[in-house]
Amino acid sequence: MLILLPPSEGKTPAPKGPSIDWESLSFPELNQYRAAVLEALGTVSAHEDALALLGVGASLRDDVERNTRLHAEPAAPAHQVYSGVLYDALGYKSMTATQRRKATESILVVSALWGAIGFGDHVPAYRLSMGTALPDVGRLASYWKPQLNAALTKRAEGELVVDCRSSTYAAAWAPPAVQTVNVNVFSEANGKRTVVSHFAKHTRGELARHLLTRRGKAPATPDQLAKAAREVWTAELVEGTARKPHALNIILAG
Repeated sequence: MLILLPPSEGKTPAPKGPSIDWESLSFPELNQYRAAVLEALGTVSAHEDALALLGVGASLRDDVERNTRLHAEPAAPAHQVYSGVLYDALGYKSMTATQRRKATESILVVSALWGAIGFGDHVPAYRLSMGTALPDVGRLASYWKPQLNAALTKRAEGELVVDCRSSTYAAAWAPPAVQTVNVNVFSEANGKRTVVSHFAKHTRGELARHLLTRRGKAPATPDQLAKAAREVWTAELVEGTARKPHALNIILAG
């Protein structure tokens, strides 16, 4: 089982420690592309209009300023750096040692800066969205797509892919449809179903935690995934095709 997560918008900087060790990152074949994005991000972040160029508000000025020195910033495991609603619901810190090992083996984070990293990879906190376009790089989803297709398709071979990414990050890599399940979250009240956003992040985090902490073998097929989800939620599986992934729809009471 391979669980794909988006990065969090907010990140927790490491208070101290060594800077990033490029060769220790998963998928080292992406390093030349990571370096190009890092250089472009540093240039943009040093610009007087950096906040506007990166599409962020004044409250994030310190985060953007940090982008100019990421080579020297302390790095920490991805499961510490990424924070927010989804990662709080995932609750890595409260897992047992065995569950943490399973999470590290199973989770990949698709990132605007790093392309994709393992959950145990050490990275500095940064500020960059996949929807951003950078000079000499272009729009990041398009930039990463051919690189991630080469690296991640091989990694996903033989795995059930549980895709918990938002659409912005899903645009950077499409796993093989026949083995992929996209996770959607809806609220239902009085027979009317609506898409939710904030609680979708929370529920996807809870689903990832459930899959990593439940007893028994990890689901290996879309049907097994749906069965596991129904242990906690009302859920339905929409069958995919050779080109369209399956969809797991989790229904929350409105």
